[in-house]
This record gives sequence, C-alpha cells and structure tokens, in this order.
Amino acid sequence: MSAVRGRSLDLIVVGAGVVGAVTARLAIARGLVAAGRVAVIADRLPDPVASADWDLRVYALGRASQRLLAGCGIWEALPAERRYGYERMCVWDASGEPGGSGSISFDCAELGEPDLGHIVDGGALARASVAAARDAGVVFIEGRLAAVDASDSQACATLEDGREFAAPLLVGADGNESRVRAALGIGTSGHSYHQDALVAHVRTEKPHRATAWQRFLPSGPLALLPLPDGVVSIVWSTATREAERLAAMPPGEFADELAAASGGVLGRCTLATPIARFPLRLTHALAYVRPHVALVGDAAHAVHPLAGQGLNLGLLDAAALVDVLGAARAPAEFGELRLLRRYERWRRSENQLAAGVFDGLERLFGAANTAVATVRAMGLDWVGRSGLLKRRFAAHALGLGGDVPEFLRDDRPWPRR
Repeated sequence: MSAVRGRSLDLIVVGAGVVGAVTARLAIARGLVAAGRVAVIADRLPDPVASADWDLRVYALGRASQRLLAGCGIWEALPAERRYGYERMCVWDASGEPGGSGSISFDCAELGEPDLGHIVDGGALARASVAAARDAGVVFIEGRLAAVDASDSQACATLEDGREFAAPLLVGADGNESRVRAALGIGTSGHSYHQDALVAHVRTEKPHRATAWQRFLPSGPLALLPLPDGVVSIVWSTATREAERLAAMPPGEFADELAAASGGVLGRCTLATPIARFPLRLTHALAYVRPHVALVGDAAHAVHPLAGQGLNLGLLDAAALVDVLGAARAPAEFGELRLLRRYERWRRSENQLAAGVFDGLERLFGAANTAVATVRAMGLDWVGRSGLLKRRFAAHALGLGGDVPEFLRDDRPWPRR
C-alpha cells in the first residue's frame, strides 16, 4: 500500500457537498481529529462567489440539522438572508381542502417552538459548509477519484493524476453516482418513480404566511416552500411525460397550471426563475461499510423528495458516524468493522424506515381509486384530531423523530474546537 504523499491523515472524506464538508468539520468539532489531519477530496469545490439570487436548490432543514450546523459553526456562517424560518405546515389531499377536510396542519406556536424548520439556499449552505470546514483546519484537495483500496490498517484513495492519500477511514460522501461505492463493488436496490421533479421559484398573488404547503395529487406531490420577500420555491413531482409537457410551456401557461394544481391556495402565480427538471429514483446501497470505508448521504441512499428529508437524513448519517467513531481509543481504530457495523445498523434501519414511509406515501396518495381517496382524507382528519399522533408527526417534521444522536437532542452548545 502506498504511503500518503507528504501528509499523515486520520480521516479522508470524498465529496465536498454539504454532507461531506459537514462530516469532516464535525470530526474536528467533536474532538475526534486535530486540524490538518482530515482531508476532503472533490472533483471541484463550490463556487465561492455568491449569486445575487437564491439558488434553485433549496433545502428544508429540521431542528436536528440546524443544531448540527450550529455546532460546526456553519449556521452562523450562513447569511441570514439565505435562510427562512417557516412557522406553519399544511398538507392536504387532492380531494380535500387546505385547513379543512382531508388535511393536516401544524403550527410552531402550538408546539412551543420558534419555527418548524428553515428553508435554506442550497448554494449558500454549500459555500458556508466548505468555508467553516476550511477555517477549522480541514484540508481540501481537488482531484477526480480513480480508485479506492483497503488494507488491514487503512484505505487509500488514488486520484486520476496519480496522487495517493491514505487514512484509517475513508468516507464516501460523493452523491448518488458515488465513485467510492462503485470502486468497492457495492450494489444498490431501488426503483424509478417514473416521475420528474420540476423546480422553480414563483411569486404568488396571496402571501405564503410563512407556511410550507404540500398538496398530494394523483400524479405526484406539489410542495410550495416559503422564501423571503414573498417568493415561493416549488417542487412539483409528476409523471415524466407530464413533466416534459409542463416544462416546455410558455411561462404564463405554466403558471396557470401551477395555480390550478395547488388548488389556488396562493392565488395566481408568476414564474421568477427558469424551470429545472430532475428524474426521481429510490436508491439504497446494499452495504454502508467495508473495512476502513463508510458511505453517508446520497452515496448510501436517495429518497423521494415529497417530505424534503434527503439532506436531513444525510446529515444524520454524518452525526451518527462521528458519534460511533467517538468510541475509538485512537484514530487508528476508525476503520475497524466493529465500529463501522454499529454505524451501519443504526443508520441503515433509520434510512430504510424513512424510505419505506416516503415510498408508501407516494403510492398511497398517487392512487386514483375513489375509495382509497376517501380513506386517505379520513386518515388525515383522524391524525389531525389525535393529539398523540399529531405530536409524533410534528416531531418528525422538526427532524427530532427516530434515533437521533444524543448531542443533537437539545440546544446545549458544544465545546468549540
């Protein structure tokens, strides 16, 4: 096994997206590694120059994710104008009415919370994550991964230009088309939804009232996420052929279709950006770990965007992995399977449960059968009237449901490193 060129590392992360940068920064913040001993390898880094407008990619971050970012110094580095706290959520069936029959609503005031979460500019979050990691002493290496090899004591990443870097643990955080996963020969399970997500920002006739709206249509869910200055970010998931038709429409005609699909909840709409289109798949890695290697985020799983939980799940992967590595007596033990299997059991079960729920909801709400629609509406009404069930749903909406690492369960500050 080749030695590290000029540098001894304790941890290598492949992928400089939000999950990758947070994983590296968190390892330092929790005292697992020292500055200069963790590196992030990526084809390219986020553009350091901020756009004047919000990115088309936005994320709905729950409380646990916010606490994680705050502990890493990322939340405070994120410009306040690039995050928006939403206070209410309304979900309704196509056959129901928002706030009425066949719907369920949450209000932060009822829960004693300042908000239900934040909508965050994806580009701004990526830049803040990399900046905070670099300021803490994470080393960033630009280069394309060519191979991953593991010995009894370390993993080695070889780049296409011939450079080699080794550490006791290599973390694959390089997305749904993960080169780390492919290099290890780890397959995936899943299926196509035969849907595309249409993403754009729109201005609406009626104020969004700091509310996240989601309507379940037979062809797929439509989410309207509140942004500053009265703008709304839409994520409209629909059949691929229908998505092609909608995306090819003149802006005014698309806006009319959008207003109709949303049941007119925010009145007339006007496109404020071009429309982007993304195919949707459910993907799950058949294994999360190998000796000296672990997968996190989209490299391990990709879910339907209907609940906006993709990034939240990835950040919880990072938190759980670092939590498990805290049991190591020294960085040399990071890659031991006895530790990595604990991470895999923990997050695989949580992610499979989440994926199954999202997949089931997509199928349930996509059924056009009248009897099924009646049962759906009755179910939403029942949950809305049940205090216990509604609190459980609210906990998940806040990102605090399931098995969350202990250090994310409250707002106590971490010792800053």
